[in-house]
Amino acid sequence: MTTGRATLTDLLARLEEVDDRGIWFEGSFTPWRDHLRDARIRAAALRSLLPEGAPPHVGVLLPNCTEFSSLFAGAAMGGFVLVGLNSTRRGAALAADVVRADCQVVLTSPDTAGLLDPAVDVRTIDVESAEWTTLLAGFEAADFEPRTPAPDDLTMLIFTSGTTGHPKAVRCSQRKFAEPGSMLAERFSLGPEDVVYLSMPMFHSNSQIAGWSVAAASGASVVIRRTFSASGFGDDVRRYRVTYANYVGKPLHYILATPERPDDPDTSLRIVYGNEASAADRLEFARRFGARVVDGFGSTEAGAAITRTPDTPNDALGPLREPVLIVDPQTDEPVPAGVVGEIVNSSGPGYFDGYYGDPAATAERMRGGMYRTGDLGWVDEKGFIHFAGRLGDWLRIDGENIGTQPIEAVLRRHPLVRECIVFGVPVEIGDAVGAVLVAPGLTRAGFDGFLTDQPDLGRRQRPTRVWLVDELPQTATFKVAKAAVVTSLGAPTWSG
Repeated sequence: MTTGRATLTDLLARLEEVDDRGIWFEGSFTPWRDHLRDARIRAAALRSLLPEGAPPHVGVLLPNCTEFSSLFAGAAMGGFVLVGLNSTRRGAALAADVVRADCQVVLTSPDTAGLLDPAVDVRTIDVESAEWTTLLAGFEAADFEPRTPAPDDLTMLIFTSGTTGHPKAVRCSQRKFAEPGSMLAERFSLGPEDVVYLSMPMFHSNSQIAGWSVAAASGASVVIRRTFSASGFGDDVRRYRVTYANYVGKPLHYILATPERPDDPDTSLRIVYGNEASAADRLEFARRFGARVVDGFGSTEAGAAITRTPDTPNDALGPLREPVLIVDPQTDEPVPAGVVGEIVNSSGPGYFDGYYGDPAATAERMRGGMYRTGDLGWVDEKGFIHFAGRLGDWLRIDGENIGTQPIEAVLRRHPLVRECIVFGVPVEIGDAVGAVLVAPGLTRAGFDGFLTDQPDLGRRQRPTRVWLVDELPQTATFKVAKAAVVTSLGAPTWSG
């Protein structure tokens, strides 16, 4: 196994004839051999729908399922570029993602079709419809020959939110999946006898890089869970003899809230890898399940990585090692121990391939030749990095970066809201959504009803901490002095 400049196509080529390992989904098993055959059929069918000369981008608005996995494999073999559409977004916001990513076709399911604004001028196909079945029936696996992509060739667009608050489509190349997948498989000694559990959303980079690609690199089987379930986790581990699971955000916390079982330490689970779990949850999960929990630092852009070592304190991210540096955001000079600065990759972009259709945002992320994470940190006297918050105007919820500006735009629609700001309220893991409103006469019942009625406000975007104030201070340029407001707040007017 190598961490050289491999491609996903290289990894999948080794699985073409494998019939004793494959994909498990809701009790049904598909060997890798048949799964990759299905991927070729889908690549051929979708190629027939893509206009000549247009970006070969296929939007996928699906829950986790075997179909999603087949489509990702088809993209990995060079058939098209898969666009992972975030099913927590709604209406016009989701439609804007489709347009921004130049989707030529969008694949939906009965559960997700209603999320997309019908005014969007793009062909949509329900993968459980007769239309999709008929389309696939017209092609065979031999109708598509896997391409020979270069490591830097575009494979997938994954949306995230940056400091402007607007989603950006992160370009994800072949190497961005293949190299980390191979590295993690080697790091954790994963092989054909292992079973990878995939329950994080497949439109998210954590699922595809730290889950699916790891299985492809190691030749392991994959268990796909439609949606994450804390109560179902233990049963799945036992049923499929899962050995490796990935996570982002709070899943470990939710699993630990379920009743402990006497045989929890005796399951097959041995490695759990992800990011943003609390130190207490990592320790308790390891005790309860007898598994090694490894928490890393990273983002969809994958421009910088910090790896925990055995001697890393529980409240630290890992040791400070070049090319990662902590710099003053204004001068770009490294800061001394104990001083907060921005976490950067001083050697360049890492695995960051840029934002699709947004050269200005790409240039800003790479300003000065360094990849800028937008995250703040400080180094203790022993050389370990500690997280200190976020440089930009965004927050982190359940492992996703969420911009504040789109939420503020929704809140301003309320007839009683004169001014508002949205910010992240630190909680045990990540942030909660806080809102400060100038809204005379606003009641909680009226506000809750308004939020429920907004079609483009996702569940994670809903404010759970609200402060009602008489006014918001402004700067000399008539902008709200947000930092001053946040630092002066007392207890919220209501929460929950």
